[in-house]
Amino acid sequence: MLSIRNFNKRYPASEMPVLEVPSLSLAPGIYWIKGENGSGKTSLIKSIAGLVPFEGSIEVTGLDIRLQRMAYCKAVNYAAAEPQYPGFLTGAELLDFYHAAKGGNLPLQLMEALGTTHFINSKTAVYSSGMMKKLSLALAFTGEPALILLDEPFIALDIAAVEVLQKAIAAFSEKGFSFIITSHQPLDQQLVHTTATFVIKDRLLLPETV
Repeated sequence: MLSIRNFNKRYPASEMPVLEVPSLSLAPGIYWIKGENGSGKTSLIKSIAGLVPFEGSIEVTGLDIRLQRMAYCKAVNYAAAEPQYPGFLTGAELLDFYHAAKGGNLPLQLMEALGTTHFINSKTAVYSSGMMKKLSLALAFTGEPALILLDEPFIALDIAAVEVLQKAIAAFSEKGFSFIITSHQPLDQQLVHTTATFVIKDRLLLPETV
């Protein structure tokens, strides 16, 4: 499902790499990445999403992020830890734009369960952080992605919404969707059965050992 080779992420102001992944191959499943603030979790997930430059190669379902970018971007969805959208657009307009680009299905049941239908027609300028988070999650579940990247997805969500999201992750996984989740908060293993957990230490991504 995901193949990473010779990955190296560094910022121009520093010669020290933020994160290195010499080789990683993940089969379809649900993966949890843990790490301290500043460890490189967001840099990795943004690189996989195609949002920041990096050295090395990344493929999802055989699609190379550089050589087959349009097809790759349809196969990979991303929800930011702290999403921001143009305040003059409504949630519905953003959803229509995203759906037109991605194709596939709209996550109508998830949207209803999260309560986004109550504010989807309002401009995002008036959204609370929780409303913005729920919109970003609806966008991440839109279309037919092979891989959904969720960066700190439970931040700004109330308890009921957290359970809704956990159930959605489990249900979509059963349909063949794969997930990479970064989170400081423990995943409820009764709802989300992770395939494997990784931890970032000393700028390396390592399998977590019990």
